[in-house]
Amino acid sequence: EAFEENPFLSDFYADRKRYAFQTQIFFLLSRYRQQRETAPAAISRGNLIADYTFEKDAIFARLNLESDELDTYFKLHEALAERIPPPDLILFLRVDTAIAMRRIATRDRAYERLMDPAYIEDLNRAYEAWYSKAHSSPVLIVDTNSLDFVSRPEHLAFISSRVRDALGIPPYQPELPLTGGSPE
Repeated sequence: EAFEENPFLSDFYADRKRYAFQTQIFFLLSRYRQQRETAPAAISRGNLIADYTFEKDAIFARLNLESDELDTYFKLHEALAERIPPPDLILFLRVDTAIAMRRIATRDRAYERLMDPAYIEDLNRAYEAWYSKAHSSPVLIVDTNSLDFVSRPEHLAFISSRVRDALGIPPYQPELPLTGGSPE
């Protein structure tokens, strides 16, 4: 997801209450477009795997929007959600708030520098509550506190292996060259 494309995001982190609705609607429409464009191709190749689901978008809305804004958001969300297929698997990359804050600091996006750790803690609790409920798709939860996808490719391979196992997909097997005579 291209967070930089959201023109409201830096304002949101500076004044969450004032810019929450614009930020949320922008992300909702952006995610809807992404899902509509990428889901059909992914489904045609076999499996649709996501660490984002359209229904999960509401976590942010509930944390940030006021009553009238939330009502408007859910009317739009409901209208759009009908056209989005559920993924075959939802991937929840669990992380403690302190580690998330360190990763955010390492990423060093200017608009995230003033991010309130209490907001991230609230978000973490909301994610845990959301993932603890039944969903239209199975959920694979992976604790990422000790993983580093940026500098450790084997950690990404570990996640890939867990996803493949959850979907019942055998490990990737490269084509083996034939040695010797012809197969007869």
